[in-house]
Amino acid sequence: MSILARHSPAIAIGRSKLAAALSISAMVWNLSLVAVTARAQSPTNIFAPAGTPAHSIVKLSMFVLSITLCIFLIVASLLLYALIRFRHRPADSNHEPAQVYGSNQIELSWTIIPILIVVTLFLTTTRFILGTEAIPKPPIAIDVTVIGHQYWWEYRYPRLGIITANELHIPVIDPTNPTPTYLTMSSADVSHSFWVPRLAGKTDLIPNRVNTMWIDPEKAGLYLGQCAQYCGTQHAKMLLRIYADSPEDFAVWVSKQQQNGHQDFSGNAAAAEGQVVFMHNACINCHTVAGTEATGRFGPDLTHLASRDTIASGAVQNTRENMRKWIADPNSMKPGSLMPPMHLNDHDLDVITAYLTELH
Repeated sequence: MSILARHSPAIAIGRSKLAAALSISAMVWNLSLVAVTARAQSPTNIFAPAGTPAHSIVKLSMFVLSITLCIFLIVASLLLYALIRFRHRPADSNHEPAQVYGSNQIELSWTIIPILIVVTLFLTTTRFILGTEAIPKPPIAIDVTVIGHQYWWEYRYPRLGIITANELHIPVIDPTNPTPTYLTMSSADVSHSFWVPRLAGKTDLIPNRVNTMWIDPEKAGLYLGQCAQYCGTQHAKMLLRIYADSPEDFAVWVSKQQQNGHQDFSGNAAAAEGQVVFMHNACINCHTVAGTEATGRFGPDLTHLASRDTIASGAVQNTRENMRKWIADPNSMKPGSLMPPMHLNDHDLDVITAYLTELH
């Protein structure tokens, strides 16, 4: 039997170890490429902070990543060294090498070093959390009450007398006269979690408990988020849309929201008829339209529905076609939605759609 044949199992083992190491390196490289691509494309990129709490989170994240990167490089280097230095050679015997037991130095090292790392991470995280919470609230801050529902968001501005849903409007921070937005959060049913990665960390919304957080976007734009706590069938479509407006645009938005919805349909017969049909159906038991007899609180406030970009908590664009489909059968667009199908005929569907699309 040839030498190659006698040692082929050992050679195969050595090759498999080397292949495993190369596979790990390739996986790390691919993950790095994915991370770089996500950083360039994702609108929820945690490494593109746009607010004070988010900046603190990024600093902490980079610190944690630097420590874990060092651990990975040390472990990977030792593994690669062991694979190469102690690989099987044709001249090696097949006897088991000498075993080392009871090394106090090694045992102390792998006990003390991890403890020091964990304590360091704990103290650093605590310092960042307490530092963020210790910033005093300015007297001109915007107050918003956030209530999580299955599966949508309710926003109330107590000082401004505004109630809206799913799309939160807040002013951009002014460094000379800061006006951060303070969110008082709770849930009407199950646990939810409010998370807009570019503005702040996650905050849970828990029934019968009030949690608070604050955000201060640095520049105008749309910031996307997600309910980060599984809350039922449509958890994945309980989306967050935060519009950071300039102070002037925010003042205009507030002025419009403080008014009753559009009620003059003299030039739109379909919308006028749709209002009558809407008020004589079960819609008013769940929804509110300010200035009308519709005062339901179970579903989203529809007073200014037509001014929103989306419906179904950000899951669907707010168009006439989508609105009609949503009224006819919400579960066809968002399975598990708690809004029941209204079983309206085509005519009533058309006129109610005409009415709702005029509620600016």
